[in-house]
Amino acid sequence: MLCIHNGKIIDGISDSYHKGDILIDNGKIVEISCSDLSHKADRVIDAEGLWVMPGFVDAHCHLREPGFEYKEDIASGTKSAAAGGFTSIACMPNTEPAIDNAAVVNFIKMKATAEGKVKVYPIGAITKGRKGKELTEMKELLDAGVIALSDDGDPVSDSRIMRLALEYAGQWGIPLISHCEDKSLVGDGVMNEGTISTILGLKGITPAAEEVMVARDVILAKITKAPLHIAHVSTKGSVEIIRKAKEIGIAVTCETAPHYFSANEKWVEGYDTNTKVNPPLRTEEDVEAIKVGLQDGTIDIIATDHAPHHRDEKEVEYTLAASGISGFETAFALGYTNLVEPKIISMVELVKKMSTIPAKIFKIDGGTLEVGKAADITIASDKDEYIIDVEKFYSKGKNSPFHGKKVKGRIVYTIVDGRVVYDNGKII
Repeated sequence: MLCIHNGKIIDGISDSYHKGDILIDNGKIVEISCSDLSHKADRVIDAEGLWVMPGFVDAHCHLREPGFEYKEDIASGTKSAAAGGFTSIACMPNTEPAIDNAAVVNFIKMKATAEGKVKVYPIGAITKGRKGKELTEMKELLDAGVIALSDDGDPVSDSRIMRLALEYAGQWGIPLISHCEDKSLVGDGVMNEGTISTILGLKGITPAAEEVMVARDVILAKITKAPLHIAHVSTKGSVEIIRKAKEIGIAVTCETAPHYFSANEKWVEGYDTNTKVNPPLRTEEDVEAIKVGLQDGTIDIIATDHAPHHRDEKEVEYTLAASGISGFETAFALGYTNLVEPKIISMVELVKKMSTIPAKIFKIDGGTLEVGKAADITIASDKDEYIIDVEKFYSKGKNSPFHGKKVKGRIVYTIVDGRVVYDNGKII
């Protein structure tokens, strides 16, 4: 038996925390108590002063396997996830081949079982080859074990195809994750459109490229009554559209990523290609709107959009660089430093947005600490201030604009099915 002793327990159910012990046996939580349970255990983790939380659930990441293993693979990606406190992760289908048939789903599940450190849930493609032309065999993908459908990396530009996808997905109650981006408005832009892009001589991407598609998909969700989830919300306008949609009862949920509340377009001024991400870093006004959206519940969850790249794809001119940030290992620290410390949201709310709510939206078994449930647990400290060092990442992708930044919030232990997979900086 394993006992987590005297920690500050956030169970994902109540709106507060309490000090206590958690007893684990055969991969399950068998007892939670304010009393000392350590005498019942073979191993005791002293969690005095530490946060004990449901393992984080990432609803949006890129593991790159199959096809792009030079960027990341399931083994390295799940190690990185464990180091970031994630116990369950959902991987996007922009692989090669795409996750558009049962064979690829089964391959990922097999590899994850054999090599993964955390639980991996594949997301299937909406269209074959993610080309936006022909719907996949959605029921086949669902039966194979996907938890959602998305063409992430690309939008479904054809509105008729998107409507059909929502209608079919709605029959099974499976969320469609929309990559909201009008490619005709993006053009060959590489950063947010505005004064800074003009000064830097870089082609800009208008916020309207995102907002037009958010509005379209919200309208389609209204008429189909199907569950729609909007990925990586980055603009004030998108937040406002989603807020109004929720107010009138449309079944829409959404996410943002840590870089959209932790960085802004000014970070591009040094031409650091690690700031290049899709959608781009926006204005300070947009950042503040994202924070308000997180605060008032318009934005349901925080997802990493972990997008690792090889150094060769980033060490080039800004216009040629790949878009994406390696996000697993900085997500909690950025959330704590930029949201909890300034009292935008509470620690309990952060945990719900990183664990409880994504588990609920995507029907993943996790997100709460309850007797009888799998012992998927993250233990973290909020006392340590440290410098982010990408060279210490377990991910193959070292592409983070947060390298060298001072943060608080460190993952100490990650436990999956009662087994410690990350222990004070080391993958077990």
